[in-house]
Amino acid sequence: METNTGGLILGIESSCDETAAAVVLCGSETLSNVVASQIAIHSPYGGVVPELASREHLRNILPVVRAALREAGATYNDLDAIAVTEGPGLAGALLVGITFAKSLAFALNKPLIAVNHLEGHIHAVLLEQKMLEEQEKRKDNELSSPADRSSSAGWEAEGPALCLVVSGGHTHLYLYRQFEGAGGPSTPAASKNVGRTVDDAAGEAFDKVAKLLGLGYPGGPWIDALAPHGNPHAVPFSFAQIKAKVHRKNDPNALDPSRMTYFSFSGIKTAVLRHTQVHEMAAGIEARRAALAVISDPKPSDALPLCDQSTLDLVASFQRAVVDDLRRKTFRAAEAFGAATVLVSGGVAANRELRVRFTAEAAERGLPIAFPSLTLSTDNAAMIAAAAWPKLVARDFAPETLTAVPSLALGRG
Repeated sequence: METNTGGLILGIESSCDETAAAVVLCGSETLSNVVASQIAIHSPYGGVVPELASREHLRNILPVVRAALREAGATYNDLDAIAVTEGPGLAGALLVGITFAKSLAFALNKPLIAVNHLEGHIHAVLLEQKMLEEQEKRKDNELSSPADRSSSAGWEAEGPALCLVVSGGHTHLYLYRQFEGAGGPSTPAASKNVGRTVDDAAGEAFDKVAKLLGLGYPGGPWIDALAPHGNPHAVPFSFAQIKAKVHRKNDPNALDPSRMTYFSFSGIKTAVLRHTQVHEMAAGIEARRAALAVISDPKPSDALPLCDQSTLDLVASFQRAVVDDLRRKTFRAAEAFGAATVLVSGGVAANRELRVRFTAEAAERGLPIAFPSLTLSTDNAAMIAAAAWPKLVARDFAPETLTAVPSLALGRG
């Protein structure tokens, strides 16, 4: 097996409904990032259909990988490693990416690196931070060759970062320690799970509420676009206090449950449903759903004239409540664990109100905060290739028995 550490990594991501491939150099320079979305396929169902997702991954993976290499100006032989998402995600979807990556690594005699999807989301932020650092260094003429770049320390850590990974399938808080050195950001062993949802993820709540109100899929962008037109204080929503699970106290590796942050978004989804019933909004919802169904590729702007003020107020109040719950608990955890910075990633990190309110809170506390670009907020392969870089340096390669782990966890907690 060739084990060069030049740092050119092909990343492959197929955990859910997007087939993605990217070429990243040394975890800090994105040479290509190609994504084939399946939104149009799953939109009529209001959610991802696993069997359809797997079929589309099979159709798309080779063209997407070829496009990523072509965009990067690289060949298969130029690669130093192949990285692929191991989990969590949909079993069938993951297997498409893993099977392709294993076959490619075997044929090229290149190392195969397994990446946790959740860690990938964290590295989506770190990747862009490192890109900014590299740009600053180039301005100062401190880098003269790829060899210099591979020895870059990356993000210097003054303390742990509190990472909120918030998407359609995940709402987790991680205490993530970074180390200086050739490996750049830390490995999964340095992550500690300090918060999680006990039921629906925040992004899942956005999707379900959007579907409930007769809006499009995925729900996040629709809610985000319509919320500014409503009164966010019109409908009062509250979140019940979640008690720690006593049984976890018997796990010696688990965080003390009293220090764990718990999220729950199933209740607010039910509250929205109840609100529509009490205020007899069913007829308007069905009329809106029918009107959008006949529009080819409908957009949130198409839904705006179909929404009365009470619907817009409900949308704005729902978004406000979810963002406020995420904000309050994230910064409370950051204070409790002495976090030096806050990172926010995942699809919901693209939400405009979330970015504004988190940024304002961080400024008040004098706490640095970072988000990925909108492109890297949702599932992509650049984050997978970036997360694989420290593993390549550490020669932490996947075994031949690598397979999908749909419920793969990240960190202890």
